[in-house]
Amino acid sequence: MSFFAVLFALLIEQLKPLPQRNSVHETLTGWSRWAGRNFDAGAPHHAWVVWGMTAVVPALVAALIYRGIVHYSLLLGLVWDVVVLYATLGFRQFSHHFTNIRDELESGREDEARRLLAQWRHVDASDLPRNELLRHVMEHSLVAAHRYVFGVFFWFVLLSSVGLGPMGAVLYRMAEFVSRYWAYKSHVTGEPTNDGLRQLSQRLFTWLDHVPARLTAFGFAVVGNFEDAVQAWRQYAALWSGRNEGALLASAAGAVGVQLGGSPAPGLQQDRSKTFGSGDQAEATASAGSTPGAVPQMGHLRSVVGLIWRSVVLWMLLLALLTLANLVG
Repeated sequence: MSFFAVLFALLIEQLKPLPQRNSVHETLTGWSRWAGRNFDAGAPHHAWVVWGMTAVVPALVAALIYRGIVHYSLLLGLVWDVVVLYATLGFRQFSHHFTNIRDELESGREDEARRLLAQWRHVDASDLPRNELLRHVMEHSLVAAHRYVFGVFFWFVLLSSVGLGPMGAVLYRMAEFVSRYWAYKSHVTGEPTNDGLRQLSQRLFTWLDHVPARLTAFGFAVVGNFEDAVQAWRQYAALWSGRNEGALLASAAGAVGVQLGGSPAPGLQQDRSKTFGSGDQAEATASAGSTPGAVPQMGHLRSVVGLIWRSVVLWMLLLALLTLANLVG
């Protein structure tokens, strides 16, 4: 049933995507704000309480609803899976940023493309040269595709296989959301935040994302240039301070044959790790450098999109085979 739930959710999301400003996002923001206001008194253990309220409680609620529904009807259980996946999984939840920036670049309006990138990732992109602008767009788009699609996919399938329905999708999505929310509140808006809560939410999400990130990297290698992807993964993942991001970006760079990584471009006020929402959880682990390959060009944007879609097809085929084997068995 997991295969059909993911398939239907992706199809519906392509036909009727959630708007950029939607009730789901507003509800998540309001819930996180309420939990922080009512349960965070600054003590270290309060950070665990707030994280549990914001990430674990919604996941448990989704699982309990699923268990209650599936007791009466498997079809209604499938419907609930699709509804939750529609809200947590999908390309269209981030692809409008990529599409708008790409359209501006194709039209020659680089200043507007820089403004859109700065608005999306909260960085100063005003002095980025064209090839660096393309590199940043590709890096952020690859990470977003992983977090909005492949990471949710992994945790949904894993926990759904043990009868917990969409619990994994909600847990991963909420953990990713709150790791960004507290970092955004602290670094961008300047509002006071429990630093322990920010660090804990980022550390726990890094743990939850450890296996999915490497599976995504492996998928990129399989559907791209396998040998170059594996070599780049092994040798250049440390260019990024976040090892999860480093694994999938290095693999993608090798799979497509494009230069990613490198030192922050002139004018950037934040390091690369902060543009990925990971805050200052780790120091840079490698000196300035980039993966081998061609200098980023417009054609590489299309190559990256193709790489992501081929990876989706790969994992959907594997899930379909597992589902068929389960039915036959």
